[in-house]
Amino acid sequence: MLNNSWLKTFKTLVEVNHFTRTAEALFMTQPGVTQHIQKLEQACGAPLLIKKGKSFELTEQGNTVYEYACQLIEQQQHLLTTLKTDDPYSGSIKLACSGALAQWLYPKFITLQSQYDQLSISVESAPNKRICEYVQQGHSLIGLVTQVPNQAEFEVTKIGTEVLCLVLPKSYAQAPINANALQELGLVEHPDAEQYLAQYLQECGSEKLSELSLPTIKRVTYINQLSQILYPVAQGIGFTVLPLSAVYSSPFYPDLCVHQAKTNVEDDLYLISKKDRPLPSRYQQFITLIQESIQQSKTW
Repeated sequence: MLNNSWLKTFKTLVEVNHFTRTAEALFMTQPGVTQHIQKLEQACGAPLLIKKGKSFELTEQGNTVYEYACQLIEQQQHLLTTLKTDDPYSGSIKLACSGALAQWLYPKFITLQSQYDQLSISVESAPNKRICEYVQQGHSLIGLVTQVPNQAEFEVTKIGTEVLCLVLPKSYAQAPINANALQELGLVEHPDAEQYLAQYLQECGSEKLSELSLPTIKRVTYINQLSQILYPVAQGIGFTVLPLSAVYSSPFYPDLCVHQAKTNVEDDLYLISKKDRPLPSRYQQFITLIQESIQQSKTW
């Protein structure tokens, strides 16, 4: 490993071409300059200078080391400049959220990235617990969750609500929706289906739906790929419950019926980041985009 101080002294000496003036430029003594050059030569295992009286010439190895020193110092200066610059339109964006939100928000993020080619966006879809782990470990700088995590570890801001909806085949658009209709259709299961359905039945405000027995309901199929959950429903097979964002961003949406609940069933949505870790300025436009998108969903 070559000492940066030796390289800086060597670079200055080559450019000044005088030991005494090099010492003055670096606020060193002349013996100190000589010692730096000797230590650099020992570390390189090759002579770097050929002395000719009071002047000198570079050896072939000296030229190589000089070029390296120039490149290294230039890179270090560039790094320091970059660290002092918080460019809102360049750098990486790392977000973790649910699969439904990822499916809905990712195209919007890519539209923004297409305007600023120095941005790089990474979206990780995961359940709440894993999202918190990603943010805590620094794999993602921000996350979107529906449960408040430990506020001693995270900065937590309520950013909106996520609406849950009951989704049926399009043929049910004019049909009465009650417990018997859902029992006859059967549930299209996915990892969050039972949790979502239980919450929906409890909060939707329909006495007819509250009669549905969750343990006894018929299960017609199971899929853990978000993009495919609504496919059987679009084909007339079963019903399910999903966040509204997942339904509206689905290619199967034209063949679906979204039941209008008496009372909206909503989960609070929280933006989280690691405690005491300020976000780079480039994140603000994405946070604003998320907020605007959530507000827009209220008009669907």
